[in-house]
Amino acid sequence: MSSATERAALVALLRNGKRPWQLYADLVEEAGSAVSVLDDESERDDAQSSLFPADSADLLTEARTAIEAWEAAGLRLLTVLDADYPDNLRAVHDRPPVIFIAGRLQPNDRRSVAVVGARTPSARGVAAAGTIARHLVGRGYTVASGLAAGIDTAAHTAALGAGGRTVAVIGTGLNRSYPPENVALQRRIASECAVISQFWPDAPPSRRSFPMRNAVMSGLALATVVVDATHTSGSRMQARLALAHGRPVFLPRSLAEEQAWARDLAARPGVHIVDRASEITAAIERLTSTGALVD
Repeated sequence: MSSATERAALVALLRNGKRPWQLYADLVEEAGSAVSVLDDESERDDAQSSLFPADSADLLTEARTAIEAWEAAGLRLLTVLDADYPDNLRAVHDRPPVIFIAGRLQPNDRRSVAVVGARTPSARGVAAAGTIARHLVGRGYTVASGLAAGIDTAAHTAALGAGGRTVAVIGTGLNRSYPPENVALQRRIASECAVISQFWPDAPPSRRSFPMRNAVMSGLALATVVVDATHTSGSRMQARLALAHGRPVFLPRSLAEEQAWARDLAARPGVHIVDRASEITAAIERLTSTGALVD
């Protein structure tokens, strides 16, 4: 079966099926074919109701039309069945069945580190995000972040300013921008690097979408650095997700000294307190060299 048909079948499953998306990712990978799962789901008719509202051939046609429109707009669709689906992301239990990309991922983006933090950070936090991002790209790493205001913006901007790679993982569809003031930055990252979303291209922001975005960012990255965040910041969730993914988390010493949540997190295995950006890359290189992470 062609990869184009498989992509269309997975889109049809996700747009019309009644199961959780993560379950469809599991079923499709187990079967090795989205077409097979779509056929099985379409034929099933138990005591409750059919899982699908129409014939699978009609659903495939509709999905092909949607994919053609997305591609015409410059968006690329990758599924868990595609060989170039990111390896780091494929390795985590909650990987999305599809991702959309504006721009281009490169093989070296597998050496990415997430740099995240508060939307209203301190001046010290903004400076630290820039220092860390510039150090990472100087060592050949890609800086991943969430295109939010504050620390995310500082990390993306510093990576670009240093001539490095940065990948934005966003909590909306690729046809949207949030926050609105980062429209120009999103376009630049898409033009020079890559913007990634697991949501349909026109999907708006929602309270649920941003934690899901954090899971994808954590899965893409070899590690997460939380630069500056209070107890209410979504970056705390990213840190927990990274640990659940088996990826290390780095916290500046100043953050651990000032924030109770960071001190509590620092007691967990896999969390590193650092004083300098060089300690982050030294630890990652040590961990990846032993095969403890996808590298």
